[in-house]
Amino acid sequence: MKNKVLLAALCLVAAAACSTQGQVDPDIMQIATKPLTCSNKAECDLWWQRAHTWVASHSKYEIEIANDSLIQTTGPDGGKRALAYQITRAASPDGTETIGFSAHCDSSLGCKPNPWEAGADFKLYVRGEGAGVPQGSAIPSQKAPDATHPETLPGRSATLPNGEVMSQ
Repeated sequence: MKNKVLLAALCLVAAAACSTQGQVDPDIMQIATKPLTCSNKAECDLWWQRAHTWVASHSKYEIEIANDSLIQTTGPDGGKRALAYQITRAASPDGTETIGFSAHCDSSLGCKPNPWEAGADFKLYVRGEGAGVPQGSAIPSQKAPDATHPETLPGRSATLPNGEVMSQ
């Protein structure tokens, strides 16, 4: 009986946390869910280079795989709030390519940073619209992983209409 009461109390605390912190800014959501589609080889190669730079500078986990179609970090580690990333690159018959973004953590307390905010920041950076993005055809420089992240929301995953997976 004592365990049931404790479990019920924990569920209520978790539900309360989700209900008060589960809001995602609609502007962030719109940016995060907009497909990342490049239109030609030069643009796609530049965007893929930027995608790699963004992951290298934002992930607390090391990059495990980096090739022409996949950038994937290690993680997530049990119970940690840090995001693990999986970035994909897929060609379409019309010559365009789509870069997919997936981020998730393994914590019941939520992810840090918020996956929706990370997705929006990633897409702005890759498109060349974010802060600190090299312009033109310059190859982005690699910088050390960012040790600071904003507070975030409790975690859960969702599949977006464009097939990307976002976790929050």
